[in-house]
Amino acid sequence: MGAYILRRLLLIIPTLVGIMLINFALVQFVPGGPVEQAIARIQGGGDVFGGFAGGGNDAGATEVTAGNEQYVGARGLPPEFIAELEKEFGFDKPPVERFFNMMWNYVRFDFGESYFRSISVIELIKEKLPVSITLGLWSTLIAYIISIPLGIAKAVRDGSRFDTWTSGAIIAAYAIPGFLFAILLLVLFAGGSYWQIFPLRGLTSDNWDTLSPLGKVADYFWHITLPVLASTISAFATLTLLTKNSFLDEIKKHYVMTARAKGLSERSVLYGHVFRNAMLIVIAGFPAVFIGVFFGGSLIIETIFSLDGLGRLGFEAAVARDYPIVFGTLFIFGLIGLVVGILSDLMYVLVDPRIDFERREG
Repeated sequence: MGAYILRRLLLIIPTLVGIMLINFALVQFVPGGPVEQAIARIQGGGDVFGGFAGGGNDAGATEVTAGNEQYVGARGLPPEFIAELEKEFGFDKPPVERFFNMMWNYVRFDFGESYFRSISVIELIKEKLPVSITLGLWSTLIAYIISIPLGIAKAVRDGSRFDTWTSGAIIAAYAIPGFLFAILLLVLFAGGSYWQIFPLRGLTSDNWDTLSPLGKVADYFWHITLPVLASTISAFATLTLLTKNSFLDEIKKHYVMTARAKGLSERSVLYGHVFRNAMLIVIAGFPAVFIGVFFGGSLIIETIFSLDGLGRLGFEAAVARDYPIVFGTLFIFGLIGLVVGILSDLMYVLVDPRIDFERREG
């Protein structure tokens, strides 16, 4: 097992470099970079993308060339000033040199400073991370709480009308995109067109500081209900079917037949023998499920519900072309995902020592 873990750890390096390299290369062809964003802000234009959408320059717009790049909408800014902006953002160096400098800094966990927020990237991530972790943890826990009993019930009643109808509901839930379900929840329960039961955005109310400890807990759960529901729907469907199939596999094994032949009740067989073995794969998959919810739902759900987490931070940084935040969060997300993949394998081995990844690879 040690050799397997070592190989997986070593594979993190080329995988992470490949992820960063592909995204870095793609960014080089995206219009509206940090320099153009800075020019738009200096000129009071707000967003540089209005120029691209308009299909051409405004009446007073000009193109300033510096460092073999053309910036639309510079409106008379001197080339020396543009060159100074390039130097400030590091664009006076070739792309290859910029990439290697970036990766050398990231290896030392030096993610630099945001282009437009005057704060270090690591501080921003520390500030936003609790919101995303909270959303991911609650969504994963609720998915397990609902999916395990439902999956067991489906396995026991396999082929029945209950199994058929719940399977249809699960498939429908899995097919619904998370962002569409989030919008539906807002329309129905957040004052969109029907009921004003839950708040529209944020994790706390404006009077949070004046609330009692119990009131703060209630206020927090009041705000987190809709985002958690929207994040849970896809994980809930997958986990339910996984639980059902795991129980069906165990129920058909010989030791279950032996237990029944000894006269044990169906409940004793199910929860005394089958449950422990069937739940191994479900429990071992907890890290992977959490990361799936954490990565898959954070961007869209946080943006829709205006939650100040990592997903929304990454979205805003991508729109503003704040590359230190974009690549910093990408590096951290990629590293976490790869490490959690190894932890998931270790969980499988811990809960079921019969699993041997080294023998499988051999």
